[in-house]
Amino acid sequence: MSTQNQLGRTLWAIADQLRGMMDADDFRDYMLSFLFLRYLSDNYETAARKELGPDYPDTPADVMKKLRVCTPLEIWYNENPVDVPAFEQLMRRRVHYVIEPPHLWSHIAELARTQHGELLTTLGEGFKYIEEKSFNSTFQGLFSEINLNSEKLGRGYAERNAKLCTIIQKIAEGIGQFSTDADTLGDAYEYLIGQFAAGSGKKAGEFYTPQPISTILSEIVVLDSQNPAAGKRAKLERVLDITCGSGSLLLNVRQHMREHGGSIGKIYGQEKNITTYNLARMNMLLHGVKDTEFDIYHGDSLKNDWDLLNELNPAKKAQFDAIVANPPFSYRWEPTEALGEDFRFKSYGLAPKSAADFAFLLHGFHFLSPEGTMAIILPHGVLFRGGAEERIRTKLLKDGHLDTVIGLPANLFFSTGIPVCILVLKKCKKPDDVLFINASEEYEKGKRQNFLRPADIEKIVATYRERSEEARYSRRVPMAEVEQNGYNLNISRYVSTATSEEEIKLDEVHRKLVDIEKDIAAATARHNAFLQELGLPLI
Repeated sequence: MSTQNQLGRTLWAIADQLRGMMDADDFRDYMLSFLFLRYLSDNYETAARKELGPDYPDTPADVMKKLRVCTPLEIWYNENPVDVPAFEQLMRRRVHYVIEPPHLWSHIAELARTQHGELLTTLGEGFKYIEEKSFNSTFQGLFSEINLNSEKLGRGYAERNAKLCTIIQKIAEGIGQFSTDADTLGDAYEYLIGQFAAGSGKKAGEFYTPQPISTILSEIVVLDSQNPAAGKRAKLERVLDITCGSGSLLLNVRQHMREHGGSIGKIYGQEKNITTYNLARMNMLLHGVKDTEFDIYHGDSLKNDWDLLNELNPAKKAQFDAIVANPPFSYRWEPTEALGEDFRFKSYGLAPKSAADFAFLLHGFHFLSPEGTMAIILPHGVLFRGGAEERIRTKLLKDGHLDTVIGLPANLFFSTGIPVCILVLKKCKKPDDVLFINASEEYEKGKRQNFLRPADIEKIVATYRERSEEARYSRRVPMAEVEQNGYNLNISRYVSTATSEEEIKLDEVHRKLVDIEKDIAAATARHNAFLQELGLPLI
């Protein structure tokens, strides 16, 4: 088992022990925040040790105890007060943030171990400092969902302090034996998000895309848009997720670029839910993405309230080389007359009030660069529903923007059991056909949900990459045929997984029945012979 999985499982076991102390969603926020603080602290102390070199205090634990300090860095701060501002300025250039010694995880963990009465106050001050002063850019509200004064923690200060001491001490013990690098803690963070999502039911859809599906989208958008068979692009200047949740999809794209030596200029994401928005920002930093390398915005994509995406001049509008999205399925929204004139929807029309699926798609597609690729997860209804959705679908097809339709198995998500599809869109699509991939039958069945195996994922991506055809799995459908079908994209119309019934040859069936009758007569005769010898009635 990998170190990341070991750490994730260790922390999940701790969560199982402690989650009765508060509501599961609240406990998720506390645990993930503490894991985040541990990463920031260890990364900062490692960088400080490197920068200070021989001046970094190498102080044994027993000496620190006598000095009543919890970290070597605190000793250096106390001994060199005049040099602290210059040191912190240097650290802002090196690691892009500062954490003062009292707010470091090692100090917080020691307060918890000793059941110190100042833990609650110190932790609150630390969270506030990180939000307002740690980073070169502001991370206001990063811990807004953690209310240290909430009665959920306890009725009074002492009770709340004692409960936090218990939680932090257990987490510190669990983390203590593991590496604190970004890969280990980052993957453990993702593991925990997935585990909490598994127990959240429908609410999981707000913040989590299962890793196998995330991998498919990521593998697709990093390939050359005009010739996927040519392989992955060397660089993506901008990557956007219009409903980014905890940010796992964006991080997956980043990982797939880094695996082949590629790079991303900057990551962008938008998220409406404040709790999930905070998870995403922590997730970025915890995976080693510097604050200058990402921009996560708290807002509503459908209302387009992000100034970055509101440039009316087409020549200046933001464009992205890769766009991924897993928006809420068939989300009810309020399309207004003003939105009908919005630059994102004006050419296509508005999605119906009952399902904003195409509204999310059009929002993202508007900002796709001419050489970019967009991959979005949507319910199957977008493929065949009539009315406004049919008009939008038809225009996307006529304009040559819809490149690939991938049908996935049912019950892959925590939040819904319905089968979903992935639509791949491009603004400069070369083939005059649509690739249909019917992957609905290839998966591993689980108790509560189904799973895509590595081989299933690779087959989907390879089929897209090579634009290959396989009976009952994939087919390149000419636009003329799509038009003949009224621009209905129901996958089974083009790629059916049903097997044809075996032809019944009546003469062979008759011959077999005659032979069976003869065998029965012979067996009966032998049986009666035995009965006759025994003097018993014949049958």
